Amino acid sequence: MIYLVEDDNSIRELVAYTLHSAGFIAEGFEKPSAFWDAMENELPSLILLDVMLPEEDGISILKKIRASAKTKKIPIILLTAKGSEYDKVMGLDSGADDYVAKPFGMMELLARVKALLRRAEGEEKKAEYELGELSVSQSRHEVAVAGKEVILTLKEFELLCLLLENKGRVMTRDQLLNHIWGYGFDGENRTIDVHIRTLRQKLGEWGQYIETVRGIGYKIGGNL
Repeated sequence: MIYLVEDDNSIRELVAYTLHSAGFIAEGFEKPSAFWDAMENELPSLILLDVMLPEEDGISILKKIRASAKTKKIPIILLTAKGSEYDKVMGLDSGADDYVAKPFGMMELLARVKALLRRAEGEEKKAEYELGELSVSQSRHEVAVAGKEVILTLKEFELLCLLLENKGRVMTRDQLLNHIWGYGFDGENRTIDVHIRTLRQKLGEWGQYIETVRGIGYKIGGNL
């Protein structure tokens, strides 16, 4: 089940139709109150969440979902008309796994939904990583720095694991997007840069070890 919270009727109906045509079960909600009622009865596998909504904005809904132990791991894609990097960072830092700026193509949205569901279902291999005071457990989906838990979104967690798995090797933005989002880099997409920025912030002192390789991508240094 996929839940879609979107007050624009035309967008909501088109997205729901696209999801149904792809074989997904989807339910759309015009108002957050109806969405919260549905959450009490059945938890979805993924949520598509508009930012600008009546009654309650999408960022507020996102924070509530992430604050609850019962719902905090549900994958969430933000649908937003806001295209600035600040708004993207705000959404990702609040717990979104991905974002799609309006207007967006249905096929692109569908590709992101499928990629996020694959990752959430745990198809990637599970591993344990130790790097100084940084410890990462894929099987438990846990990250800690100096023994203190660090809360990451699904995409931030996957980025960190992929960089650790390839420690010392530069990963291009195209490689990172294909591995984690399931689509290629188009030269303008800032998805990776925004996620890396929030990941560094959350890791604090250890965030500096995610190195930027100018014009190429990112790596975690091989001398650590």
